[in-house]
Amino acid sequence: FFRPIITMASVNVTRGVPAPCRGLCPGLPSTLADAESIFALSSGHGRCGVAVVRASGPASSTALRRLAGLTHTLVPPRTALLRSITDPSSREVLDRGLVFWFPAPHSFTGEDSVEFHIHGGPAVIAAVLQALVGNVPGMRPAEAGEFTRRAFQAGKMGLTEVEGLGDLIHAETEAQRRQALRQMSGELGRLYQSWSQRLKRCLAHVEAFIDFSEDELIEDGVLNRGDKSVCQLRAEVEQHLTDERRGERLRSGVQVVIAGATNAGKSSLLNTLCQRPAAIVSPIAGTTRDVVETPLDIGGFPVLLSDTAGLRDSLDLVEREGVRRARERLEQADLTLVVVDCALLPSHQPEAAGFLKRHLRSVLSLQEHPERGRVLLVLNKTDLLPHPERQNLARELARASGLPPVCLISCHTGEGLQDFLAALHSSVRNLCADPLAGAPSLTQARHRAHLQQCCAALAQYQSYRDVDLALAAEGVRLALTSLGRITGRVGAEEILDIIFKDFCIGK
Repeated sequence: FFRPIITMASVNVTRGVPAPCRGLCPGLPSTLADAESIFALSSGHGRCGVAVVRASGPASSTALRRLAGLTHTLVPPRTALLRSITDPSSREVLDRGLVFWFPAPHSFTGEDSVEFHIHGGPAVIAAVLQALVGNVPGMRPAEAGEFTRRAFQAGKMGLTEVEGLGDLIHAETEAQRRQALRQMSGELGRLYQSWSQRLKRCLAHVEAFIDFSEDELIEDGVLNRGDKSVCQLRAEVEQHLTDERRGERLRSGVQVVIAGATNAGKSSLLNTLCQRPAAIVSPIAGTTRDVVETPLDIGGFPVLLSDTAGLRDSLDLVEREGVRRARERLEQADLTLVVVDCALLPSHQPEAAGFLKRHLRSVLSLQEHPERGRVLLVLNKTDLLPHPERQNLARELARASGLPPVCLISCHTGEGLQDFLAALHSSVRNLCADPLAGAPSLTQARHRAHLQQCCAALAQYQSYRDVDLALAAEGVRLALTSLGRITGRVGAEEILDIIFKDFCIGK
């Protein structure tokens, strides 16, 4: 059972513990330290082939001795040992699995840690967890994110890496995985840390000038170098902020809204995209009264697709509320799919472009030319048009100016859907960009808020530079504090609960 796992992990398995093993285990004391020890199921819940129970803290060595029967025996670190897992009080064998010992500081948390790799049946997991809580003094169940919080407090990870780990755990698409892995590698944290180092140097120069300039102990040009550094850094931060929220959009999902008049085929398009009857389709106008949402993976990019009520004037109070919600969702949309019934187009095709421009202004409440890349115009029910007429319409619209990309489809026959999906994927990709290209992206709203505060503080330095140098220096200090709040170097306690609350138990 365990052989394939051992091969993948490239570890040595020993039945029992070899007497001449190397890498002595310093963490098997007879008495426990005062710090609390924690344990949790670190793998997913539900039936599975292998489950991982992790413990961290000074009582981890006791857990290893009592459950794996390793009394007074040297334990090789980071090596898989095949052992019987027993209940210390009843001596009943609970399971047979692998145990791993990670002595401090070479562990995820920086503390002594142990992992029990057991069979993933609910009864086995419950028995092992019960044995830990009832037979190991100083051991308690972990809270959500507590293992990662200890890793942060031990200096194993910075705050941005912690957030990247959280995003990696929750990643549902390939692009989200890539972005989270890049942030977890520390690239974003290193960028902010380099800015902090430059600000510290600038602040030191300014304060030295304030303290010693009258004694002529400071060389000429110190303040000028500080001015140049602040100006360059402010430009870099502002450039970093002008990312059109690509990283945040990729992390939370692109908001794609289907909008249009009643009976245009909006719900049919939703059902076609998610390949299930998510919304009711009916020939009766005004069937959709509320926003119907469904998450999708479009070529590796996360999308939250919303079908909305048909936009029209109505005396029905419920439908009017649906239209109000549709308008509200349109204001929040990153990308809008405006669906139009081909039967509504003018019979004289050269007039189609003008009709569609007026229709877009009506639906989107926008200026004459909707922004390209944010709107896709979807002409539905093309199966009702003769083939030559469809071709002529496509040519006319391709030559028209001032229109967003146009897709001719039929939700009934599937005609044109491949081209539409390609256009949708291209639009979503442009909104998110490649997470591995260029500088690391902003992924958190709190990062953006602190960076905006940093820019405002640097502007304070520039405003007071020739008026009051002490107030100018305070601006640099505030900018440094704002950067420190992102990386966790200063003022971390007040934001730790916010960051760790979304972690799962056992991580």
